[in-house]
Amino acid sequence: MSRNRIGKSVLITGVTGQDGAFLARTLLNQGFRVYGTLRRGASPKTERLKEFNILDKIIFLPMEITEFSNVISVLSDVRPDYLYNLSAQSFVVDSFRHPIMTSQINYVGVLNILECVRTLGLDTKIFQPSTSEMYGDQTNITATELTTFNPSNPYGLSKFAAFKAINIYRETYNLRASSAILFNHESEIRGREFVTRKITGQLAQLKVRGGPPLKMGSLSAARDWGYASDYVDAITMIMADDKCDDYVVATNELNTVRQFFYLVAQNMGFNPKFEGEGLDEKCFDEKTGRLLCEVSSDFFREPDTKALRGDYTKIQNYLGWKPTTSLDKLAEIMSRCDLEREEQS
Repeated sequence: MSRNRIGKSVLITGVTGQDGAFLARTLLNQGFRVYGTLRRGASPKTERLKEFNILDKIIFLPMEITEFSNVISVLSDVRPDYLYNLSAQSFVVDSFRHPIMTSQINYVGVLNILECVRTLGLDTKIFQPSTSEMYGDQTNITATELTTFNPSNPYGLSKFAAFKAINIYRETYNLRASSAILFNHESEIRGREFVTRKITGQLAQLKVRGGPPLKMGSLSAARDWGYASDYVDAITMIMADDKCDDYVVATNELNTVRQFFYLVAQNMGFNPKFEGEGLDEKCFDEKTGRLLCEVSSDFFREPDTKALRGDYTKIQNYLGWKPTTSLDKLAEIMSRCDLEREEQS
């Protein structure tokens, strides 16, 4: 633990989310005083913080990121040394249904933070997570920090606007602000609405309690998947560096939903075998003949994001970070945790 971290304060918006929980645990272990914001009047989903046994170690504050007066009041009171803005509307499909709300949270909220830090004259260092969705539907490329951005959905557009705002305030007002273009990252505390956790959670249920097979969208959909704990390590390294900059955080590997399903099924004790193609594709357990999953058009994501890999060369060269958790290990971690949850419930 670095001695100069003792007594330093951190404000985390979105502290109850996957990344917020990993980050809060890491910073608490490093001796930071951690504040976390909650939406006023909302029922906080603190299960992840309870699972990490850190719920009572975080100082919670009500804050609406879309309200400038509320943000400036909180920042004036706390005056944090570091601010990690992890709150977001992060679902692509929902961004088409609610584009204005998505923009208000993902872009205007960031503007509020930047303007408040500037107006108050704070020396707060700011971290803003960006997303591979900013690259849009480009194919056959490995994305770097210099790859052209071409967002193709309201979510990607709102995050691109926030990314540019970070750049503008850093260059114009000398605000200490950095961002990371985070590719998909999963974990044992990922929300069950995401495909990786849907697979581990429902397969664990199928293993322990039985029940119907999983209904899946395209098994050929591919993503650059990493482990959230690794990515939070990258975030803290970015913020610990004296230089403020932007970095791609990724694995530079593409894997399909089919491959992840196969690894999880193996970890659950099944012997998975895929048959058929497209909408007729199914996965069976060769040992028992049990149907594990089948493809359903109801779960196809339209419009879907094209497969895209991220190149982490810059952050490796400048800060020494690289992913340390393989997809095999990630599947093992998530499978073990969801099996334990099912067996204990």
